[in-house]
Amino acid sequence: MSTLPKPLIPQRADPYIHKHTDGYYYFTASVPAYDGIELRRAKTLEGLATATPKMVWMKPQTGPYSELIWAPEIHFNDGAWYVYFAAAPSREIKHDLFQHRMYAISCKDADPIEGEWQFCGQIETPWDTFCLDATTFYHNDELYYCWAQKEPGVKGNSNLYLAKMSSPIEISGEITRLTIPELDWEIIGFWVNEGPNVLKRNGKIFLTYSASATDENYAMGLLYADLDSDLLDINSWTKVQEPVFRSNEPKSMFGPGHNSFTQDENGNDVLVYHCRQYTEIEGDPLWNPDRHTFTKSLNWDDNGMPVFGKPGEQ
Repeated sequence: MSTLPKPLIPQRADPYIHKHTDGYYYFTASVPAYDGIELRRAKTLEGLATATPKMVWMKPQTGPYSELIWAPEIHFNDGAWYVYFAAAPSREIKHDLFQHRMYAISCKDADPIEGEWQFCGQIETPWDTFCLDATTFYHNDELYYCWAQKEPGVKGNSNLYLAKMSSPIEISGEITRLTIPELDWEIIGFWVNEGPNVLKRNGKIFLTYSASATDENYAMGLLYADLDSDLLDINSWTKVQEPVFRSNEPKSMFGPGHNSFTQDENGNDVLVYHCRQYTEIEGDPLWNPDRHTFTKSLNWDDNGMPVFGKPGEQ
């Protein structure tokens, strides 16, 4: 009899859960074939496990966004649904990197599962380079875009950037580089900062991210800033020097990361993340489908800081 922690949804990496005002939880994630965008919804978090998934958008056979659909996130921005995702023209690696850029699809219908989705095009940034893992959030009635990208002249695969948006599909104005892979735990296998996600609590804005290769070395880091600070001023942000969430070998939970946040039915904060349950991976971990979606409670200490705990434990 297996004693491994049970995933909420098996074989779904880069999970994102949005709790909407209509009372539903909406879930999307990378599917193992990386061939489209799948949504499901339920009235409860647990209900997502058995909810019927629907592929709302499939990649074209050819073209700039016809391969490797990665890490979709569903957001409700300016009165419409948007899914932000990364896609590449092929599986070819050039200059030691995949060729992903960020794209969006949108739906103006109230029900994004049954509604009609339109392709919006690429989210342009200053560099035409490897780009992925965008998230959006509102702050002081302004929409922000946070994403991972390769910046020319900076060592590594990706850094994290922040900008305001003039619309849900266009960034504008100043761009701030928030963090680069520089700490020992961020540069194991690959120099990576990716998968940002945001939570506002206790007078602060917390920004989690993931770093290192996508095997058991994958782990989560944390930045935070005061809510009343200028988020585009790098001096507003503090970077925690150690990972806040990493592999838990006694529970056979390896490489936790690419998280999002939601709340349970009682309003308690919940951490959503993916994790593997073994380390013996043949070949590139990217092609291993066994990154599963898990959830756990997110707690808070007396100083108002998040306590992530360990994967596989509540």
